[in-house]
Amino acid sequence: MIFGKFERMVARRYLKAKRKEGFISVITGFAFTGIALGVATLIIVMSVMNGFKSELLGRILGINGHIGIVSNNAMPLTNYKQAVSDIAAIENVETVIPLIEKQLLVSSGRAAEGAMVRGMKLEDMQKKETIRNGMLTLNLDEFQGNNVLVGYRLAQKMGLVTGDEITLISPNGKITAFGTVPRMKSYRIAGTFNLGMYEYDANFIFMPLDTAQTYFGIKDSVTNIDVTMKNPDILPQTREIIREGAGNEAYIFDWKQSNAAFFNAIDVERNVMFLILTLIILVAAFNIITGLIMLVKDKGRDIAVLRTMGASKSMIMRIFFMDGAFIGVVGTFIGVVLGVLFCENIENIRQFLQNISGRELFSAEIYFLSRLPAEINVSEVVMIVVLSLMLSFLATIYPAYRAAKMDPVEALRYE
Repeated sequence: MIFGKFERMVARRYLKAKRKEGFISVITGFAFTGIALGVATLIIVMSVMNGFKSELLGRILGINGHIGIVSNNAMPLTNYKQAVSDIAAIENVETVIPLIEKQLLVSSGRAAEGAMVRGMKLEDMQKKETIRNGMLTLNLDEFQGNNVLVGYRLAQKMGLVTGDEITLISPNGKITAFGTVPRMKSYRIAGTFNLGMYEYDANFIFMPLDTAQTYFGIKDSVTNIDVTMKNPDILPQTREIIREGAGNEAYIFDWKQSNAAFFNAIDVERNVMFLILTLIILVAAFNIITGLIMLVKDKGRDIAVLRTMGASKSMIMRIFFMDGAFIGVVGTFIGVVLGVLFCENIENIRQFLQNISGRELFSAEIYFLSRLPAEINVSEVVMIVVLSLMLSFLATIYPAYRAAKMDPVEALRYE
């Protein structure tokens, strides 16, 4: 065995601090706590960043497609039915949804807000899991005629409830001899939806596709076509096939282009946070060095006695290496347990802290999502564990080497 019974026994005794060695025990405790907190914090932060990115991506792709198609000349797509049929025949395409999407002003008589109106067929809405789940409490049989669905946050801002009427005002109105007259029409709210993403819940209104075509004056036309793929990994190839079929009349973009700056910012922030929080473990590793050096100094006479009794330099080195490694291994293990437990209950913890402090800790207006997500990545946890153990083991090398190089004669002379 690399570590013999004798080395394990001595190392275990040195870890149990005596009364006169209290200060050394405190430093060791700080190192132990620092390792545990550093590992736990890294796991929690990385998991929250992963969960935030995954949840946000899921919401975006749950409402929009992987690929979007609009007209190149800002005009409606008049031949969309044929285009939908052709795109649906592509092997990697799962769903193709024609829709109308335009910005306008919503007025209720008491308040006015800017909003995005999306005209869709009911059967197309039910193809989207995020939309379908966000409307579980609604009677979708009413989604027809002059009835619309409003995001619940938008309804709250405007003081609206189901059954109220709203007026939609579009700047793209009719052209008359006196200029352009805004297009205005009243619609009944058939219900409110909750998609779990602030941007949509606070700004979106869903309208039947035929009603939207009539309102915007683009009968038998749409403004967008959303394409959802079966395998997003081959997005470039699928996009190229669609582009070749569409020709120069359509502009084709994908979700990566639409959200590139946002997701790049998340990745940069995630990497920077990892580097910064790694410093916590590094500081704890320096505490291990400090604690072991002081322990070596304090145990100088014991080391000298062991050497005169026949203990080799390698045995002395292994004794102190085991002490430092024990702090690193146990601290890392406890950190992993704390981090995983925290991530598994992070939303309950957030709610508890909010109730105590009386403040909102994860504002949907800022973070876009209604709940705090956390997604544990096993490979990242393994990487954090390896990093922590590596720093801990490296921290033990110098103090253990110093103990092994100690001259027993000099140590006994000055005791």
